[in-house]
Amino acid sequence: MTNTSTPPTATVRSPAAGPPVLGGPGLFTVLLGAALPLIDFFIVNVALPTIGRDLTASEAVLELVIAGYGVSYAVLLVLGGRLGDLFGRRRLFLAGLAAFGVTSLACGLAPTAWTLVAARVAQGAASAAMLPQVLATIQSATAGPRRARAMGLYGATAGLSMVAGQILGGVLVAADIAGTGWRSVFLVNVPVVLLGLILAARTVPETRSQHPEPVDVPGTFLLAVSLITLLAPLTEGRAAGWPLWTWLSLAAFPFAAAAFWAVERGADRRGRTPLVPPTLFALTSLRRGLVMVIPFSIGFSGFMFVIAVALQRGAELGPVQAGLTLAPMAVAFLCVSLAGPRLVARYGTRVVTAGGVIQGVGVAVIALTVWRSWPGLGLVELLPGTAVAGVGQALQLPVLFRVILSEIEPARAGVGSGVMITAQQSALALGVATLGTLFLSLAPGMGMREALVTTLGVQVGGIVLTTLLSLRLPRVIR
Repeated sequence: MTNTSTPPTATVRSPAAGPPVLGGPGLFTVLLGAALPLIDFFIVNVALPTIGRDLTASEAVLELVIAGYGVSYAVLLVLGGRLGDLFGRRRLFLAGLAAFGVTSLACGLAPTAWTLVAARVAQGAASAAMLPQVLATIQSATAGPRRARAMGLYGATAGLSMVAGQILGGVLVAADIAGTGWRSVFLVNVPVVLLGLILAARTVPETRSQHPEPVDVPGTFLLAVSLITLLAPLTEGRAAGWPLWTWLSLAAFPFAAAAFWAVERGADRRGRTPLVPPTLFALTSLRRGLVMVIPFSIGFSGFMFVIAVALQRGAELGPVQAGLTLAPMAVAFLCVSLAGPRLVARYGTRVVTAGGVIQGVGVAVIALTVWRSWPGLGLVELLPGTAVAGVGQALQLPVLFRVILSEIEPARAGVGSGVMITAQQSALALGVATLGTLFLSLAPGMGMREALVTTLGVQVGGIVLTTLLSLRLPRVIR
């Protein structure tokens, strides 16, 4: 019997009732939860100089403020998806959201740089518990056109959050609300989390796998080792002066990755459900979509980090001005991504190819603008390039999310979404590490303008790669 005291939007049912349905308020709530971790990955970029001055933090420690969050987030995402399948996705979403609020408060109140790093690591872990439940809930509680619309909105939310985070960070630092300075970029999460908890308790349906499997402990450990041995040295190496441990760690990465894959294949052959089932990669849509999402995300996050550093250190813009230069990109992304489902219904995944071409043109225009106008850069000068790049990004990211998850059955939604978000998050961290390191290494010798143009040129090369890869995507999304 249905509990009549429960609000109907929560869709709590007995086993005899129909499948769970994610209504409009519930979709808004899980998308709010999806936005928070992505905003917090990028919101720190423009706040780093202020954090460094206030907490007397070295460049290596400031890198850890970003890297600590990104690495713990990436390492635990697949585990978060598996725990949602096992214990209930709504339950894990609520727990992760609450933990995100607590750790955000800890970040905002951190008395020292190392305390902030520790709080950021914990915040990344909270994000890893929360975010996989969003896509898994959408996959399990929507179908047909409603799922296509929900996935389109998720993609729009993800892309917009990454741009909006940087803009919001600049505004909050400059506003210095009640004298909080950089701390407000974390404290602002607390009231948002409280609102999210109230809404989630009333509007998000509970879903879980019908045949949950126990946690794959060896697989979880080896995945963590693999990602840490790759991401930690790449994100910390330059700032730390490339000490011996960074090279040893990079040398260990291929062995750790090979051991992880061997353990997962062995578990699959024995009839168990590994953390990352190798059979998932038999799905053409998932495999080809992931191969494209990785270089796309590397370029996206690398661009966001590099442009924030270049505009503040080189063009000497304040945090608000530096953040607002990306406003045209955010507006263009939002408007175009909302039209994405209709475009995909008409043209299929060739929309992604068109998006790659448009994004490449936009980034090339930004590079030309930098070359001609440096250091006189601002919102007006960068508007044409950032707007065009935003249009191109909006035609790619939301569609790629739909492609990757299109063939995954609801019972494996948590695992599938965890794998996808892990790949994306690892690539976001790699983007900061690779393109960021390239830019910061070139700047002292070449000058800020030449280093920025060179880095943007490398990104254009990556966009050419993703555009060519898009031609191998399945033409129609199921």
